[in-house]
Order: sequence, then structure tokens, then C-alpha cells
Amino acid sequence: MTKKSSGHPCALGPTSVGIPKRLQSPGSGKPAVSALAAPPSPEFSFGLKPTEVARHLGRFVIGQAEAKKVLGVALCDHFQHVRLTLEGKPAPFYQKQNVLLLGPTGVGKTHLIRSAADLIGVPFVKADATKFSETGYVGGDVDDLVRDLVRRTGGDVKRASHGIIYLDEIDKLATRSSGAGRDVSGRGVQTNLLKLMEDGDIPLISPNDINAQMQAAISAARGQAHGGPDTISTRHILFIASGAFSGIGDIIRTRRNRPHREGSDVLSHVSTSDLIAYGLEPEFVGRLPVRVACHGLDEDDLFQVLQKSESSLLHQYVRAFAAYGITLRFEDGALRALAALAGHEQTGARGLMTVMERVFRDLKFRLPSTGIRRFTVTPAVVADPVRELRRLLRGRKIG
Repeated sequence: MTKKSSGHPCALGPTSVGIPKRLQSPGSGKPAVSALAAPPSPEFSFGLKPTEVARHLGRFVIGQAEAKKVLGVALCDHFQHVRLTLEGKPAPFYQKQNVLLLGPTGVGKTHLIRSAADLIGVPFVKADATKFSETGYVGGDVDDLVRDLVRRTGGDVKRASHGIIYLDEIDKLATRSSGAGRDVSGRGVQTNLLKLMEDGDIPLISPNDINAQMQAAISAARGQAHGGPDTISTRHILFIASGAFSGIGDIIRTRRNRPHREGSDVLSHVSTSDLIAYGLEPEFVGRLPVRVACHGLDEDDLFQVLQKSESSLLHQYVRAFAAYGITLRFEDGALRALAALAGHEQTGARGLMTVMERVFRDLKFRLPSTGIRRFTVTPAVVADPVRELRRLLRGRKIG
């Protein structure tokens, strides 16, 4: 009998499309939420409700009900505002609901946002905050995030102006004192991001891009002006930041005077003062009013990720062996064993890839050269893949 999932909000996994039919959950018979969303078009339209967004994310994540609810409300509020504004019904005092996601690595924070952007039909850009410094990165600066949105739309500035920018590892910008003093570089990057996150006009051509500047000057001299805007407004671009915030739990427990009575859900109690104490600037924290915690994954959750998420790694491995004409099957006991090993990695769903690569390394190397056409992954295979491979190959001719 399959062990029931833990059911706590920690369960979250990366997904896409297709797992073996034997492992798929029974369908509800209801149409996919994506069918309810308008397809991407030059003219922005939005007609989704928070429950529909959450239900769509439910196809791509396991659990994390609170994160899906919060994102559903924040995304719908923002893009309904965008729709009404474009229809000539502006709200001049609207406060943008930029989002902060807190949680350990491998819980699917990026996949949540990417899936939502795909559903809504808006351009999406992801960047790691660690790539930035106060003076720029790789010849560029934080403004390049907005220019990347324009590039994603093929130069459609109007469509790019209501995209989503996702900043990962935002906790690495914290300016906590250490040794010689505060990290002024992280503070400078936070300051540079402020104008983007609220309402700024960003030049479409970077001042640091000398070639682009020269090309624009030559075109203008020849009377070949493009006729389009020279800047893009960030007023309707939604910013979503995330980070593991390692160590902030101690700050939260101290503030709440509960040093020994709060467990893995401590992040759900984060406050503005906690984030400031951690090292983020007050003005920067203020630009991220919507906050939600994504919790870590335990063994039960990882088992559910393997068994039920639509982009389970099982599908990837089934496909890899099928390319050589080999049918791969998994026993539930093997999935449990893989989940247990992945749990020890302490990297969330990413631990599944680490474990499965190790378990299947020799099998993927040897089996394609044999006459074997069916292979079942058992707990014994997970425990000692080399021994089971040798047993399987006894008496078989290797090509």
C-alpha cells in the first residue's frame, strides 16, 4: 500500500508535461486552466481569477497551498490593474504588489513563477542577484533586466512593459556586518533596484553598450530613426524576488521569544523588521509588500514529486531509455528508496536529480549495448545498482 503524503505545505516540485501512464494521477475530467487564459497577443488581455491561477499551479507543484494562494491573488490583482489601465481606467495611486518568496533551495520557487508567466502569457526574465555589483556586472547593470524583457518580446516594448522580472538569491544582497564592516556593494545594488521596482523609465539602449549607441547615432544621422519609444516604463512590470535567507529563522525566533518552540514553519512569521535586521535596506523591503514562505521537502513530499508531478524526473529517464528501445518501469518501493536518498541530500527536489544520476549512471552506459528491452527499477537496484546490473548481464552478450 502506498504511503500517504505528509500533506503539509512543504510539498512542492518542479514539473512540465508527461509521466508514465501507470504513474499518473486519475484526471478530474475538468478542462485545464490554461484553456481559460487568453493566448498571448500584442493587445494584453487578462480574465483569470485567483482560484484559476492557483489551480493551474496545482498541476505543476505538489502542495504549497499558501504560496499558490498568495501568488494567485497578487498576480490577479496586478494584471487586472494592468488590463484596466490599458482600457483607459487608470488608478494613479495604485501600489504595485511585488512579491518576496522565502524558502530553501530546490522547493520550486522559480518554477512557480515561470508557470504563472506562461499561463498569463507575459514575457518572463530570471536573473540571480549575485551577478550584480554596485557598478554593474559583465559590462551591464540592473537596467539590463528590463531590456531583457524587450528582447524576449522581439522588440515589442508595449508587451514587455507588463512582463515579470524574477530576481533569485536576493538574500545575497544583505549587508550584514562581517569583519571589516558592511557590504556596501550589496547595499548599492538594492538602491539601484529601487527605481526599477517602483516606476522608472529605462533607456532601451544601455549607456554601456557602445556598439548599440554608435549604431543608433549612425541611423539617426541617416534619417533612419526607428520611430518607436526610446525608453520603457517599469510601472506595470511585476518584480518577484526570492531567496533561501539562511539564518533568518534565528532572527524571527528571537523577536517572537520562541527560541525552541518553532520548527520548519518559522519563515511564515517573517516581518519587515526581520528582513531589515537580516541586512536588507528598509526602502528595498518596502518595495516587496507581498511575502510568502515556501517550505522544505521531506521524504513523503519527494515521493509525491516523483510519482505525481507532471514533469517528474521519471518521465525524463523513461524517455532516455526509450530512445534505445528499452522500456523502463519503476516499483513504488524504488520510488520510496529514491526519495529517501534524495532527502539526505538536503537540496529539495534537486536532490532527486543527484540521486538518480548516481543510481542510473552505469545502467545508462551499459544497457543500450545489450539485447535487454525491458527493465524494472526495484528497491534493490536503488540500493546497489552495480550489483544488480552485473546480475542482469550474466550470460548476456554485450554489443
